[in-house]
Amino acid sequence: MSFPLLTATAVLPAIGAIATAAVPAARRTAAKWLALLFSLGTLVLAGIVLARFEPGGSRFQLTESHAWIKDFGVRYELGVDGIGVALVALTALLMPFIILAGWHDADPSPSSQLRSSRGGPNENKPYRWRPTQGFFALMLMTEAMVILSFEATDVFVFYILFEAMLIPMYFLIGGFGDRATSSAAAAAAGGGENAAAQRSYAAVKFLLYNLVGGLIMLAAVIGLYTVAGTFSLSEIAEARANGTFSMATSTERWLFLGFFFAFAVKAPLWPLHTWLPNAMGEATSPVAVLLTAVVDKVGTFAMMRFCLQLFPEASKWATPVILVLALISIVYGALLAVGQRDIKRLIAYASISHFGFIVLGIFAMTSQGQSGATLYMVNHGISTAALMLVAGFLITRRGSRLIADYGGVQKVAPILAGTFLIGGLATLSLPGLAPFVSEFLVLVGVFSAYPAVGIIATTGIVLAAIYVLVLYQRTMTGPVKAEVQGMADLKVRELVVVVPLIALLIFLGVYPKPLTEIVNPAVQHTMSDVQKKDPQPEVEAAK
Repeated sequence: MSFPLLTATAVLPAIGAIATAAVPAARRTAAKWLALLFSLGTLVLAGIVLARFEPGGSRFQLTESHAWIKDFGVRYELGVDGIGVALVALTALLMPFIILAGWHDADPSPSSQLRSSRGGPNENKPYRWRPTQGFFALMLMTEAMVILSFEATDVFVFYILFEAMLIPMYFLIGGFGDRATSSAAAAAAGGGENAAAQRSYAAVKFLLYNLVGGLIMLAAVIGLYTVAGTFSLSEIAEARANGTFSMATSTERWLFLGFFFAFAVKAPLWPLHTWLPNAMGEATSPVAVLLTAVVDKVGTFAMMRFCLQLFPEASKWATPVILVLALISIVYGALLAVGQRDIKRLIAYASISHFGFIVLGIFAMTSQGQSGATLYMVNHGISTAALMLVAGFLITRRGSRLIADYGGVQKVAPILAGTFLIGGLATLSLPGLAPFVSEFLVLVGVFSAYPAVGIIATTGIVLAAIYVLVLYQRTMTGPVKAEVQGMADLKVRELVVVVPLIALLIFLGVYPKPLTEIVNPAVQHTMSDVQKKDPQPEVEAAK
């Protein structure tokens, strides 16, 4: 029996979560280092998975299959294709940087310690320290569930993970929210109870939206088992290829809608997106990165793995409507980003626009579009991590998320401003940085199949340039505001977080071949599932 490498890659961070949570309350620093060590160990295992994956080999590799709930036909089945292995690597890569960036986010606030030491009416009441161990344990548990969801090839196993990852994310958003203020009124009033209420609202909204999507998906999962007699993705695909299994058109469409709705909530796609700005705004910056750069990718990944593979005819039937929703997400998200006054909400609306591009590439049903969409998932994760984490460092120094509270930062903290600029330029897909390749491929794929859709989608590029450059101008240039005058530049820990991400953005922008070689064969399999071929050029090249 071969070593269960995929299981080990997911189980290691889960063990790390348990070990971190068990560290004594007074050993907060030890808990941080333990969490970081387990995240690095997971990265090593993910690197081995990536090294052992053969792009030209079988579709699903490193497979594992064991009987689980025999009476219901549920099997513990894992396997990775080029798309899954790329996202496993992304998740494992980002987690050490997320942990380092959030190194002090769960520490007790100085003001609370001061109030506790002074005593007063509640001096006999022990101070409720922020549970540092719990913060990092929840992060590692989320990582474990996300990695396993990228590996699962049993629909029921995937559904359990799809829903279970909501629990740690709910507590990370609601229990460990951002301490920075988002309004002058809240800051003047002390902001304590109001900020807690906003965090609670954001966490509950996140949970309810995703639970509703998951409930609808559960009905579709049960329906799939009723018609297919199995939850195994490989068995259903093989039976469909052999002609021994088919669905009635109406059944396939209803099941597709049940799956797609849940994935569109997670993605998030307009009009099911409204939970994301609240969640990202109220979460700490590392948790916001975990949410949008990692967890939300499960939604778009699942569209490619399950919607297109299980319901190919229904996917083609729904394509016109989905393309319209993706276009609205692109333009609407970018327009709202332009008008934002809150730095983190601006990045959240920018991400909604970017997810629109990903969905657009998936349902363009061209090899360039789907390759671009997969690269977009990876590159958006890296670029958003770089920009949001630097923004988090900036917000921590000033204590405010409002754009208007900054100005002239580049004169007092040039390295911080420079890394913020590169992260912003990656967000607007500047040529030479990794997201440009993704966006270019998506637009090429869309233009070849739906020229009018491609033309409208390009407006998102123009709007992205506006909100990114205006954000940089208002925060980093101009006269130095008094509150910014003594701002410190990036420290060693912060540079360790940001510099590798920027280096990776540049490397994949100049040389994306290592990633495209892994992704392209999986995309060809997906194109075969939906029986689509790339449109032929209307004008032949001159001989």
